[in-house]
Amino acid sequence: MKNVHKLTEGALLLAAYTVLVLITVYLPIIGMVSNLFLAVPFILFAAKNTKLNSFVFFIAAVILSVIVGSVFALPLTLSYGLTGLVIGYFIQTGKSRSAAYLASTLVFLVTLLLQYAVAAVLFNMNIIKELMSSVRESFDMSKNMLESLGQNVDEQIWEQFDAMFQTIETLMPSLFVLTALFAVFLIEIVSLPIVKRFGVTVSRWGPFRELVLPRSILWYYLITIISSFAFKPEEGSYWYIALVNLGFILQMLMVLQGLSFIFYYSFKKGLSKAIPVIALVLTFIIPFFLSIVRILGIIDLGFDLRKRMEKS
Repeated sequence: MKNVHKLTEGALLLAAYTVLVLITVYLPIIGMVSNLFLAVPFILFAAKNTKLNSFVFFIAAVILSVIVGSVFALPLTLSYGLTGLVIGYFIQTGKSRSAAYLASTLVFLVTLLLQYAVAAVLFNMNIIKELMSSVRESFDMSKNMLESLGQNVDEQIWEQFDAMFQTIETLMPSLFVLTALFAVFLIEIVSLPIVKRFGVTVSRWGPFRELVLPRSILWYYLITIISSFAFKPEEGSYWYIALVNLGFILQMLMVLQGLSFIFYYSFKKGLSKAIPVIALVLTFIIPFFLSIVRILGIIDLGFDLRKRMEKS
C-alpha cells in the first residue's frame, strides 16, 4: 500500500509539473509567472521520499518535459527540477534554511552556467555577447540619427555608455551569481508557502538583524583590494576579471552586513520599523549612501560593534 501511495503521489506531481511546463512554454506571458512554481512538485516529492526515488522522479520529469515541451523545456527542468530536489532534501533532513538556500543557489548557478556553455559550444550562440552587441547597435543608431538631424552629440556621454558596457561584460560572472541568488529567493518565496499547506514542515529564517557574516570574509575583501593595487593586472586579463568580480561580490556582502547592523541597531534602540526599511531603499538608490552602508558593514565585522553595544 505504501508503494502504491508513493506511485500515486509521484504521478500526480508529475502531472502537475507537466501542466506547468505546457503553460510556461506555450503561453509566454502567463509563463513568466508559472515558471516560478515549477520547483514545487520537486520540493514536495524530495521532502517525503528517498534520494533514489527523487532521482527517478527527476528523470521521469525530464522525459515528460521533452515530450510535451520539446527541447526548449529541458533547461527549465534542469534548473528548477534540481533546485527543487535540493531544497526538498534539505527540508527532509532538517537542515537550516540558510544552508538550503546556499546549496540550492549553487545548484541553480551550475545549471545556469552549464546551459550557457552548451549554447555557446553546440549552437555557437553567446547570448551575453549577442545581447550586448544589440544594445551597442541601438545606441550607435541613436547617435547616427541625432547627428543626421543636426543635433550635437556629447562624446563624453557615449564614452560613459561604452565604459558601462565594458563594466557589465567584466562583471558577468558576478551577475550570474546574483541572478542565481535572486532566482532561488523568488522560488522559495513562491514555493515554500505552498509546500507548507501540504503538511511539510519548513524551518523559518532567523531575523535579518541577526545576520552576521564570518569575519574571514573581511580578510578576503582586504586581500582582494590590496592585490588589485599591488599587482595592477592588465584590463581584460583573467586576473583582472577574477579580482573585479571577487571584489564586487565581497562588496555586496559588506553592504548586506551593514544593512543587517542597521536593522539590529534600530531594533535595540526601539526605533520605528520604517527607518531600516528606508535605509534599505536608499542604499540601492543613492550611490553615496551605498558606500556608507558598506563601510558600516566593514566596521561592524571588523570591530564587532554589536558586542560593544551589548556591553555598553
